[in-house]
Amino acid sequence: MQLDGKVALVTGGGRGIGRGIVDRFLEEGAQVAVVQRQALDTALQNHPQVAHVHADLSVPASIAAAVEGAVERFGGLDVLVNNAGIMFERSVSRILVEEWDLMVAVNMRAPMFLAQAALPHMRERGGGSIVNIGSVEGLGANPGHAAYCASKAGIHGLTRALAVDLGEHNIRCNAIAPGWITSELSENYLASHPDPSAARDALNGLHPLGRVGQPTDVGDLAVYLASDRSSFLTGETVVLDGGRTAKLPTPSA
Repeated sequence: MQLDGKVALVTGGGRGIGRGIVDRFLEEGAQVAVVQRQALDTALQNHPQVAHVHADLSVPASIAAAVEGAVERFGGLDVLVNNAGIMFERSVSRILVEEWDLMVAVNMRAPMFLAQAALPHMRERGGGSIVNIGSVEGLGANPGHAAYCASKAGIHGLTRALAVDLGEHNIRCNAIAPGWITSELSENYLASHPDPSAARDALNGLHPLGRVGQPTDVGDLAVYLASDRSSFLTGETVVLDGGRTAKLPTPSA
């Protein structure tokens, strides 16, 4: 197993992309501390290799406490996955200062200071891996997503900076930039269309692979980035979108 003996902390690991990462980490032998405000479902609550660390990552004091909670439970830390994030749509003319600040606090500040808190524990273990979850919206943009796009572009830049600063400690940092990944939100979006089946077909058709991603697709890549098999890979943002951003649009007939 690729992560046998490793301890991982995954923020927002109870659902969506985070759950896909947690499930794959567990399959590969890791012990996983799931950091989030909400309670875990029964399957994770009862899993012997899982610990729930309750934290609101928009509160600065909760960040270091979350790392310490994971270390207390499992005795160390090898892998940090900065997955938790928020997204909302606001036009440039309507976004409020407090909304912008909240987006930056959760999507950018928390990953930075989680990495800071994790650093001494990873150094004690002789190194580690940080995996940041960015987005294709850190490279392009959808309407009404100025704050979200800025925060994810910032995560991509932070990834490179952490890789440069932490390499001397044998700590690697890479990012995954997912495209469309199936979630409760995406399913509700498709269901809102007059013809959900046609909307799904159109969405799948945007992807050269003919489908959208699944949370475990992100989990598969996160396993590789967290494992020793990627020991010479750092500072990279890997786009995981089924080829969608590689495909040039063509005019309709």
